[in-house]
Amino acid sequence: MTDTPNIAEQLGAAVHQNEALNSTGFLERIFSRLFQGLVYPQIWEDPVVDMQALALQPGQHVFCIASGGCNAMSYLTARPGSVTAVDLSPAHVALGRLKVAAATHLTQAQFFEFFGRGDSAANVALYDRKLARVLDADTRAFWEGRVMGRRRITMFARGFQRFGVLGRFLRLVHGVSWLAGLDYRPLLEAPSLKAQKEFHDTRIAPLLDGRPVRWLARRRASLFGLGIPPAQYDKLAADGDGDVLVVLKERVRKLACDFPIRDNYFAWQAFGRSYEPGVPRSVPPYLEAEHFDTVMEGAGNVAFLNRSMTDLLAERDAASLDAFVLLDAQDWMNNVQLNALWHQITRTARPGARVIFRTGGADDILPGRVAPEVLDLWQYQRETSQACFARDRSAIYGGFHLYQLKGE
Repeated sequence: MTDTPNIAEQLGAAVHQNEALNSTGFLERIFSRLFQGLVYPQIWEDPVVDMQALALQPGQHVFCIASGGCNAMSYLTARPGSVTAVDLSPAHVALGRLKVAAATHLTQAQFFEFFGRGDSAANVALYDRKLARVLDADTRAFWEGRVMGRRRITMFARGFQRFGVLGRFLRLVHGVSWLAGLDYRPLLEAPSLKAQKEFHDTRIAPLLDGRPVRWLARRRASLFGLGIPPAQYDKLAADGDGDVLVVLKERVRKLACDFPIRDNYFAWQAFGRSYEPGVPRSVPPYLEAEHFDTVMEGAGNVAFLNRSMTDLLAERDAASLDAFVLLDAQDWMNNVQLNALWHQITRTARPGARVIFRTGGADDILPGRVAPEVLDLWQYQRETSQACFARDRSAIYGGFHLYQLKGE
């Protein structure tokens, strides 16, 4: 899994902004340690919005962060020429490579049961019978490695979406909700946006104003489960005039109220800890039955690599990429790291190439930080950025941003 031997060092370089002996530095090192394992069983950015913002066309070449692999696989529905997905978490790379193998060796029904449900012993049998033999040695070693006496692959028999750092965070959220007597089933069954808003206002909002939640929100480590390191936590708190809970409450409101619940698989994951049972109306595009043949045909065009963005881009040919998806990784970066990344993005971008990213806060973080001679080569697409932010069903970010390279 280690395509490069210094993943722990690169994680440290990405996250560690303070000395180890002060409190913030200590938390940064805990976070980077957590990030070496599985963090996101599902990526938490809306791929439909991504593809709209990128105006992704058949044959184009995409560079993205892997995370849970859902979006990299979903981009295949647009028939790109290639998708290069990188991640500093070996677990995320192993998950992505497992999805590629499954897309090419399982039926659509089996593929959906594996990644859409992830809660059947039949998935483990399928792994042993059809997938293990076609995986690379590192990926196979990861899934067959044991945690608490069980092979990791058995997560797909026990509700895969409930594992990882995010899964444990949601378990904590539901535990606090249970103690408060809050049952989310009426929200998941809500027939209208009006009913969703009423449930939020009368049931969820009072819980978020309660003392236990306020106590948790004041602790930066409490948001590690959302993949938020200390530096990003501080940016969120600044948006709330020092109170991160102000920001979190608005994000929860948007998730619960702004999109029909049956059309929002992110809300189902947050409030139901699974996709909608039965025949779901909303799942990531790569899991939709009508897209399976396209995903299967394109799976060979996806590469999941355990590398840093900047280092891998430095090895790419100039003017070779059409689309870049940075998630919220730039929120973690200092100015030196940010400029090194954008130097390589600009070098490898074709004229007209597009870059999208999210931010924990509302504002674009690039002006004043990326060198003007680089940033001036790009056009910020403000109206499209705002429209995409409004449509992003994941609802947990403060901003969505699109840049396009000038020259086309």
